[in-house]
Amino acid sequence: MSMNQDLRIENRDTLHLKVCNVIREAIIRGDFKPGERLKQSDLADKMGVSRMPVREAFRKLESEGLIKLEPHKGAVVKSISIEDIEEIYALRSELEKMAVYQSVDLLTEEDIAQLSSLVAEMENANDADAFVQYNIDFHRLLVKRCNWERLNSFIGTLWNGLPQQTPHLLNGQIENSNTEHRKILEAVIKKDKDTAANIVSKHIYRTGKSLIESIKKEGK
Repeated sequence: MSMNQDLRIENRDTLHLKVCNVIREAIIRGDFKPGERLKQSDLADKMGVSRMPVREAFRKLESEGLIKLEPHKGAVVKSISIEDIEEIYALRSELEKMAVYQSVDLLTEEDIAQLSSLVAEMENANDADAFVQYNIDFHRLLVKRCNWERLNSFIGTLWNGLPQQTPHLLNGQIENSNTEHRKILEAVIKKDKDTAANIVSKHIYRTGKSLIESIKKEGK
């Protein structure tokens, strides 16, 4: 990666998450190559932060399968294969379907009002970064009332990494997602958990399929 790129982060709120997002997107874009060693000190200097948030970001990125922390080498970028992507989206498609099915009946009027607000925010988002955060909040709120802690934990891990970056990677992703989100919301308002769960599952599957097709087309 060209270290001349401006990676400085001015906002200190949830700093390690911001650092994690920057490094994650650089890995997915291919700025950091598989096998490349990531140095805490270099990244900290370029971002204008201390080493601590970079160290915390490394631990999170390792849990997502994007890097490996090796003795005497530090953080090493892992390759992302088509099989990895297929597995992530197949699991998300099924697990989030289960969680949404359990959650819908328990969503409060306030929850549904927030979902409606998030759909509107996504439809009016001015850029991909704003859409990404609203999208994360929307999906988290959909499964908020699911009481299976292990299921929620699995979903949380799978949600990191690729899913957050698809609006940056896929043409038309925001428009397609907005249409699907509106249909999900309509089903939730009707308390139609079967329809809501099935649309969520198809929404995730469609995104994974589009991502794989895009990667194959670009030969990455």
